[in-house]
Amino acid sequence: MSVKRLLVVVDMQNDFVDGALGTPEARAVVPAVQELLERERGAGSDVAFTMDTHGADYLSTQEGRLLPVPHCIRGTHGWQVISSLQTGDARIFEKGAFGSVELARFARPYEEIVLCGVCTDICVVSNALLIKAFSPEAHVMVAERACAGVSPDAHEAAIRTMKSCQVDVI
Repeated sequence: MSVKRLLVVVDMQNDFVDGALGTPEARAVVPAVQELLERERGAGSDVAFTMDTHGADYLSTQEGRLLPVPHCIRGTHGWQVISSLQTGDARIFEKGAFGSVELARFARPYEEIVLCGVCTDICVVSNALLIKAFSPEAHVMVAERACAGVSPDAHEAAIRTMKSCQVDVI
């Protein structure tokens, strides 16, 4: 009997890789994310992508006031998933906040859920913990080398947090 498995690619969008909030660390994990995506698809895993999604009013939102850098504005180049990652028939979850309750609900029937992407310390950890809360018996994992934080220290702190919350780091 095969295990029902889901790969979640978190916010691998132009603005987080080489755009408004891009970092060298985010650019460096792109090959690892591509490799993981190919391997999981080849193994028959289902795939979902999250997309940070904001409107033209971003700067007037709480997040915009705290992080006054317009990014991932719906319909812009920065909002799109990076071209080297093919979304194909993946389920897409647009989200205006760090975590997606809709994704966490969607993940309920899966026995194994693997997360990768950016930013480890914001959206990856938020989605991992939401999924764990909605599916406490699921084996939730994060692919560490296919994740990047806003800084190496923030990435490591998020990894420690997820480990303490019973998310396996692989």
